[in-house]
Amino acid sequence: MTGYLRLVRIVWIVLRFRLQVFLPHAKSGLPRVLLALVPRGSSEGRGRRLRQALEALGPVFVKFGQALSTRRDLLPPDVADELKKLQDQVPPFSGVVAQRIIEDALGQPVEDAFAQFSQQPMASASVAQVHAATLISGEEVVVKVVRPTIERTIRKDLRLMHTLANIIERLSADGRRMRLKEVVRDYEDTILDELDLAREGANTSQLGRNFEGNDDLYVPQVYWDLTRQNVLVTERIYGIPVAEIETLRAAGTDMNKLAVRGVEIFFTQVFRDSFFHADMHPGNIFVDISDPSDPKYIAIDCGIVGSLEKEDQNYLAQNMLAFFRRDYREVARLHVESGWVPKETRIGDLEGAIRSVCEPIFEKPLGEIMFGHLLLKLFQTARRFNMPVQPQLVLLQKTLLNIEGLGRQLSPDLDLWQTGKPILEDWMNERIGPKAWIKTIKTEGPRWLTQLPDVPQQMLDASKQLANLDRGLIEQRAFNRQLHDALIERTRRQRNGLIWIVLGAAVAYTAFALPDFAQHWPWLGAAFAGLGIVSLMRS
Repeated sequence: MTGYLRLVRIVWIVLRFRLQVFLPHAKSGLPRVLLALVPRGSSEGRGRRLRQALEALGPVFVKFGQALSTRRDLLPPDVADELKKLQDQVPPFSGVVAQRIIEDALGQPVEDAFAQFSQQPMASASVAQVHAATLISGEEVVVKVVRPTIERTIRKDLRLMHTLANIIERLSADGRRMRLKEVVRDYEDTILDELDLAREGANTSQLGRNFEGNDDLYVPQVYWDLTRQNVLVTERIYGIPVAEIETLRAAGTDMNKLAVRGVEIFFTQVFRDSFFHADMHPGNIFVDISDPSDPKYIAIDCGIVGSLEKEDQNYLAQNMLAFFRRDYREVARLHVESGWVPKETRIGDLEGAIRSVCEPIFEKPLGEIMFGHLLLKLFQTARRFNMPVQPQLVLLQKTLLNIEGLGRQLSPDLDLWQTGKPILEDWMNERIGPKAWIKTIKTEGPRWLTQLPDVPQQMLDASKQLANLDRGLIEQRAFNRQLHDALIERTRRQRNGLIWIVLGAAVAYTAFALPDFAQHWPWLGAAFAGLGIVSLMRS
C-alpha cells in the first residue's frame, strides 16, 4: 500500500511542477486530463522546475538528478545545468545510532576500537555520514557509516523509477530517445554500489596502489581491520578544497602546474591503469600545498570508479588522435569497428555528421577547445546513429568534463590536448611497438611453454582431420575440387604456423630466462615466430 501512495505522491509532484513539458509528444491524453485537476504552480523554467521536483521527492531522487546531470548527451543544456545545482545534503541521523551501527558491525564497543570517537558528524549525505575518530595507535581517521534503513528506501524508489521509466517510454517518443530505462538501470548499479563501503574501500586501495611512489596524487589509507560493508575507516587527510581558488592563489600555489598535473593524473588513470576515479567533483578533491611550488592532489570518496576494456581503450585513443588530425572518416570507421554504433551504419553518413559537428569547433585556437564538450558532441552525434548506452564511456565523459572544467578554473590557458597527447602517444607506442611484443612474451611465455607438450597431439589431431577431410571429399565427388585443395593447404599452413610460433615463443622465453643464450642466438626466436606468423597470414 505504501508503494502505491508513494507513486501517487510522485505523480502529484510531477503535475504540480508542470513536468509535462518533458513529454510534448505523449500519445495519451491522460496527463493533460490530470493536469486540469492540479492548480497551475511555478512558472519557472523547465530545468528549475525539474530540480525542485526532485528535491521534493527526497534524497534518492536528488542523487538520480545528479547522475542525470552528467548525461549531457541526452539532456538539453539548460536542464543539465540546473540539475548540477542539486546538493546531496540531508540532515544527519543520530550519532548514538551511528555508534550502535559501528559496534554491531565490528562486534565490539567503540571504546575498544577507537581511542576517541566523535558522535557529532563531520558531514552528512543521503547514503552515509562521516565521523571523526582516533585509533588506539594514535592515527586520526574518519569513519563513514551507511544510514539505517536507507537500502530499503532506495530499493522501493528504484522500483518506482523503473515503473515510471516504462510508462514514459511507452507514452513518449522523447522518453524513448532519452532511453530512460537504461538511465535508471545505470543509476541503480551506481547507487547500490555506493551502499557497499567495503567495495569503496577496495577501490580506494586500488587507486592508492596505482599511484604508490607517485607524488602527483595521494589517496588515504584504508584500515581494513575496522572496515565492513556498512562501515569504512580511512586515514584523515588535511588539505585545501580544490574549489577554493582564491585560498590556493593567496598561498602562492603554482596554479598552472596544478592544472596540468590534474590532466596528467586523468590520462594516467584512464590509459595506463584503466581504472579511474569517476566522481572527481570539487568536493572530493583536495590540494596539499606544503610546498606551494609543487602542489599535490588528494582524492577521497572512491565509491564510483570506471574501467575500460583494452579494446575500448585502444579505440578511444585512436579516436582522439584521429580527431585532432581532422580525419573524420577514421573516426567514423573506428566507431563502426568498435561496435559503438551498429555494424550496418554507413561510414560515409557518420563521417559527414561528425564533420558538421567538429569543423566549427576546430576553427577555434586549440587552447580554447573544450575537449570534454567535443567528446559530448561526438556522443550526441553517435546517438542519432543508435549508439547504445556505454556506461563506462559515460563515466569517462563525465569525469573528463569535471577535470577539464576544474583545470580551466585553476589555469584559464590550460590546453588539455597538448598536456594529454604525449601520455596518449607513449601509451599507443607501448601497445603496438616492440615494447608490446616484449611484454607479451614475458607475460604469456610461461603459459605458452606449458602448452608446448600438447603440440604433438595437436599435430596428430590436425593430421587426422586432414585424413578425414580427404576421405569425406573423395566420397563427395560433387564437392568442388579446388575448395578441397584450398582447405587442405590452409590446414597444413595453420599447423606449420602453430609449430613455428610455439617454437619461437619457447626460444624467446628461454632467451629471457638465460641471458647467455640470448647473447649468442638473439634472432632465433623472432625468426621462428616470424615464419609462423607469415604461414598463418598466408593461410
